[in-house]
Amino acid sequence: MNKNIVALFAVFLVAYQAQSQTLKTLTLEDIYKNETYNQKGFGPVRWMKDNRGYSTLESNTEIEGKDIVKYDAKSGKRTVLVSASQLIPKDETKALEISDYQWSTDDSKLLVFTNTKRVWRYNTKGDYWVLDLVTNQLKQLGADLPESTLMFAKFSPDASKVAFVSELNIFVQDLKTNKVEQLTTDGGDHIINGTFDWVYEEELSCRDGFRWSPDGEHIAYWQSNTEGVGTFYMINNIDSLYSKPIPMPYPKVGTTLSSVKVGVLPVKGGETKWFDIPGDPRNNYLARMDFIPNSNEVMVQQLNRPQNQNKVWVGDIESMKINNILTETDDAFLDIHDDIRWLDHEKYFTWSSERDGWLHLYKVSRNGEEIQPITKGEFDVININNIDAKGGYVYYIASPDNFTQRYLYRSRINGKGKAERITPVSNMGQSNYQISSDAKWAIQTFQNTTTPSRYSLVSLPAHKEVRVLEDNSELKQKYDALAINDKEFIKVNIGDDVLDAWMIKPKDFDATKKYPLFFYVYGEPAGSTVQDKWERRGLWHHYMAEQGYVVVSLDNRGTKTPRGRDWRKSIYGQIGILASEDQSKAATEILKTYNFLDPERVGIWGWSGGGQMTLNCMFRYPEIYKSGLAVSFVSDQRLYDATYQERYMGLLEDNVKGYHDGSPINYAQNLEGNLMVIHGTADDNVHYQSYEMLVDRLIKYNKLFSMMSYPMRSHSIHERENTQYHLWQTMEKYWKENLPAGGK
Repeated sequence: MNKNIVALFAVFLVAYQAQSQTLKTLTLEDIYKNETYNQKGFGPVRWMKDNRGYSTLESNTEIEGKDIVKYDAKSGKRTVLVSASQLIPKDETKALEISDYQWSTDDSKLLVFTNTKRVWRYNTKGDYWVLDLVTNQLKQLGADLPESTLMFAKFSPDASKVAFVSELNIFVQDLKTNKVEQLTTDGGDHIINGTFDWVYEEELSCRDGFRWSPDGEHIAYWQSNTEGVGTFYMINNIDSLYSKPIPMPYPKVGTTLSSVKVGVLPVKGGETKWFDIPGDPRNNYLARMDFIPNSNEVMVQQLNRPQNQNKVWVGDIESMKINNILTETDDAFLDIHDDIRWLDHEKYFTWSSERDGWLHLYKVSRNGEEIQPITKGEFDVININNIDAKGGYVYYIASPDNFTQRYLYRSRINGKGKAERITPVSNMGQSNYQISSDAKWAIQTFQNTTTPSRYSLVSLPAHKEVRVLEDNSELKQKYDALAINDKEFIKVNIGDDVLDAWMIKPKDFDATKKYPLFFYVYGEPAGSTVQDKWERRGLWHHYMAEQGYVVVSLDNRGTKTPRGRDWRKSIYGQIGILASEDQSKAATEILKTYNFLDPERVGIWGWSGGGQMTLNCMFRYPEIYKSGLAVSFVSDQRLYDATYQERYMGLLEDNVKGYHDGSPINYAQNLEGNLMVIHGTADDNVHYQSYEMLVDRLIKYNKLFSMMSYPMRSHSIHERENTQYHLWQTMEKYWKENLPAGGK
């Protein structure tokens, strides 16, 4: 053989071997067991009061624990503010594990949250310690109270005291004397002080339920009375010889809500005074409450039960008189926004509203009589990041031209001029920002479908990158080594509207063959699946594409995307009805448009609201969908919590037909294809009852199907050993057996 040919062959062989070693195969084991593709975060970060730098956590190289360090924004100079060695309690050898931390107003004291426990969704119970940076003294708050029972500890304005909740009562500890005063004593059983019941936490994002007055003399707080609220029982069958019921007050559609009120008590002790807010407390929500700065007044937002009216009250904590200064209404439903910032010496406040058809920020006078737009135009303000009163700008996230992406904009607080885009064009995808209060610096988190989160420090408003904080380059290299096909963003015209969608094709895609079509769906107003961002679940869909499926997801009308009020409110009163119609029309259009799709192999799957949508599509349009898999789903909308379901469907007595027609259980008799249902028995959100009722109905109609229960797993089905890996293997097995993969 010619020597040149031999040498050339050797070069090719080395290159092939190198490529073989570089390229990786995507496996479920790597995704869900080995955690090969987990991304790194950064923080938590706190901008310092002087706006010159930020603090964050870093591992101490000498002892087990983390230091709290400060970085100067301009120079990058690193300073250890609190060493892990300062966080070692007396007679202990290990530093406190920092789950969260906060500085006092003057930065002289540090509050550390540790030893945490989960309450429903989040770890909000635990222990709190205070480090005095002047004396270097470390002390535990409420040391005589039961371990890991403290919640929402906060410094008083002058940092002389800390208030917290323990076992449904409010306490205050004097940091000088260490004396602990119990301010409320009736917490327990049906009474909840300073925090909330399940539905307020889940659907109104209410967890921290008390506020210090600006002068530190009073505490205003929520009190909930759950007496009369229906009790749902989850059953633990696996942790003891006899089953153990787990009771939880849970208001289902049309049933009794907790009675909630707002009161004020003096920190020195005394009786609570209650605001007499008009309306039945069991048929209204007190969704927000906070003190107006530099005053003895609180602002309370009161949603009516249908959640289409929000009354804003201002109450004086001395006289207890209240005044309704603003009422927001909508023909459909209202969302609560946390965008209030007081301006011009508390003469005005900012307020988010869809009153002109788009979600914008307004400037409202203290008496509610003047309402002026700050942002304007045919686009939605997705999120307020910073209101720089001194500089005269509000910074916010918007995406007027591409509903799958997110960019930083700013507008003048005086409402003059046009919106100015700050995020550079080179950052195509989604960005979010943690901005210093003077709006000169920001920590940007940038991502898109092929780029995991990249954290960097930027100067504003020029958006000049100063330094990279975490780029997840190792994860990016692992992803690139898979050499898989990226998501393709497409548009689907269903006649009534044009929907955003994405598509993933198999690695060895051949357009001359016919492939099974595999839909991923959500479809409800609480979320969206078609976003140009990095998603861990996205790897599951890439994995399925590698097995020989074309994977598609699309956002029907009514999903949470920045397409204006009419888009979002179109689903009102018809959850499960309009969305499944849009999904079916889109499926039909996609099958007509792309010749490489096999109409005899169409599958659909979803989780939670997406599980409900999967069932609705399977039962309503059996001629389209041949196989479906529904996880943690609502089968009958009357079984779900009142706050969520009534917001989007109206009250049951006003929309009996909508509740019936939107509930897939009422169409179970139409099942024709393959179906698998999966649920966790300890799902506190969408109860296992919903699963069992659907199973019972399918049996009644002699419909054959597959089912899988995960004992004592919650809505996310992740607790206990090997759960995630087992779940996704189960799903893969079902699809391969019931929706044959590969091009034909």
